[in-house]
Amino acid sequence: MMNVSDAIRNRIGSIIASDRVVLFMKGTPQAPQCGFSASVIQILDRFLPSYTTFDALGDPEIREGIKAYSSWPTIPQLYIDGEFIGGCDIVQEMFASGELEKTLRGETPASAD
Repeated sequence: MMNVSDAIRNRIGSIIASDRVVLFMKGTPQAPQCGFSASVIQILDRFLPSYTTFDALGDPEIREGIKAYSSWPTIPQLYIDGEFIGGCDIVQEMFASGELEKTLRGETPASAD
């Protein structure tokens, strides 16, 4: 796994912190450059009027750095409330189960205490 410089790690952290929902993707929401990114955009657009996207294709340092940052080898990558959620497959599974909508609405599972 490549090492991420502190500067890149800090840039990625500030992008993630810039909004409640952040998607690192290939392309833009209007012109996704891969089917996986397009799929996640379609799902997010059902629930959110706006969210932040970052085109990893336009920034090779971020494109490589985000993979090390999350220990996840592929893009797109979805972050909600600063936490890494997953890539396209995980987002699709969470959407199908209803879990994604709850997470986006800020509902968390009731704790046992």
